[in-house]
Amino acid sequence: MAKLDALFKHMKDSGASDLHLVVGEPPKVRVHGTIEPIEGAPVINKEQMAVLLGEILNEQQKSSYGNDRDLDFAYALAGVARFRCNYFHQNNGAAAVFRIIPEKIKTLAELNLPPVISSFADYERGLILITGPTGSGKSTTLAGVINDINERHEKHIITVEDPVEFVHTPKKSLITHREIGQHAKSFETALHAAVREDPDVILVGEMRDLETIRLALTAAEMGFLVLGTLHTNSASKTIDRIVDVFPASQQPAVRTMLSGSIVAICSQLLVKTVDGKGRLGVNEILIGSAALGNAIREGNSNMIKSIIQAGGNQGMQMMDSALEKLVAAGKADPDDVFMKATDKTRFHKYVQQKVAAV
Repeated sequence: MAKLDALFKHMKDSGASDLHLVVGEPPKVRVHGTIEPIEGAPVINKEQMAVLLGEILNEQQKSSYGNDRDLDFAYALAGVARFRCNYFHQNNGAAAVFRIIPEKIKTLAELNLPPVISSFADYERGLILITGPTGSGKSTTLAGVINDINERHEKHIITVEDPVEFVHTPKKSLITHREIGQHAKSFETALHAAVREDPDVILVGEMRDLETIRLALTAAEMGFLVLGTLHTNSASKTIDRIVDVFPASQQPAVRTMLSGSIVAICSQLLVKTVDGKGRLGVNEILIGSAALGNAIREGNSNMIKSIIQAGGNQGMQMMDSALEKLVAAGKADPDDVFMKATDKTRFHKYVQQKVAAV
């Protein structure tokens, strides 16, 4: 058994989301958003780090890490979980971060997400984006949507990821998992191929560069349902981010493509619970419409807020409104909500109420 396996088991047992290994420090885990050392674990030296990291690598991965100094891959520990692994180097030597990927895929209902997100599984074509900062649960939400499609529809779902995270068991749908580096050279080559592989749904693990975004937009325009993630914090910033990736001369055409293909954007944050022993997902939701298409084509990002506010009966909501519902209901920590809110003046009273109650 690899020595890392004991640390992975500790992660699961302690409810940690991430494990950090750095030379000169003891192993540390992130629990409910806070990084803390594993009690009783010794400091790791360079020799111990080399052994820890090397045990779970195959020869190809060892060569890649040695040459590139960075490595992303997935590791499965039977009966525990899958782990997304990132190896890198820093000033003291080798280091790594591991993110736990639960073996059981949670349904959207189990994740307590707004019911409208379940309707994403019923779209036939277009672009659906799940956005948010690193560690906000984007992959988990996306897996929940894919799971809903798998349970309700007879479709061919192709996932293109680096690495493959959640592994779906086919139910009603046929599912093809493709990992960058192992099954395809790049997102670009995988997406070029995907449109010729008779897909109904294409999942793009991360839309991280111009060509990947261009191909995702093209696939959506061709009539496929495309789902992807971006590191943006709101619906309007997501649209601006996609457009701004392209040269200025191409942006009008991109706005036209995007206006006709976007069907939903769900931005997500995690906030601490009142007792500090957990975290809650909170979402901003934008659903495609003729008004949204016009706003995108005209470059009028300021209109998007009004579209969301007017779309409450369709399940749309602004992030600050969703945050206020949680904190007003006594479910979320006021200080954490205050830090993550856009209009902070709206949340002063909740922070003051917390202080007064102490």
